Amino acid sequence: MELLLHPVRLRIVHALSGGRSLSTQQLCERISDASKATVYRHVALLVDAGILEESGQQRVRGFVERHYRLVPARAAVSAQRAASATLDEHRQAFAAAMAALLAEYQSYLDDPAADPVRDQVGYRQHAVWLTDAERDALIEGMRAAIVPHLGHGPGEGRTQHLLSPILFPVERHEG
Repeated sequence: MELLLHPVRLRIVHALSGGRSLSTQQLCERISDASKATVYRHVALLVDAGILEESGQQRVRGFVERHYRLVPARAAVSAQRAASATLDEHRQAFAAAMAALLAEYQSYLDDPAADPVRDQVGYRQHAVWLTDAERDALIEGMRAAIVPHLGHGPGEGRTQHLLSPILFPVERHEG
């Protein structure tokens, strides 16, 4: 879990999701706000940890260019590990996720073709009052809506989107 709690490493995982295989150069282009050395270093860390694996090589201008893909079972934090995380680890995970989200959104906006209206970009917050049972039903409904789409990989007419549902109580009902 600790290894994935870094914004650049999270962005590498996002870039390789959906069964994609990308070269380190392609990752550098995707994460252009980080230096090449930074991206290469984080790719190496993820490979050493078994989260990424080499998926191929090709010669480009006399150099060997390696392509990488996610090792699916290793690229996710298990529910069991999340449940055993300390409050400080949850703080670190949330901060890393928000930093990665902010960097991904900034990268989107930096693209001259960015059009938040056309792309139906959304970043709304809704305060909802829920019993525990209503909260559980909401989460189950969100899962039912999202999970069928998680297996979609890159393909004709598909654009990768980042969906980041966040739910936490802002008040506690006692009793």
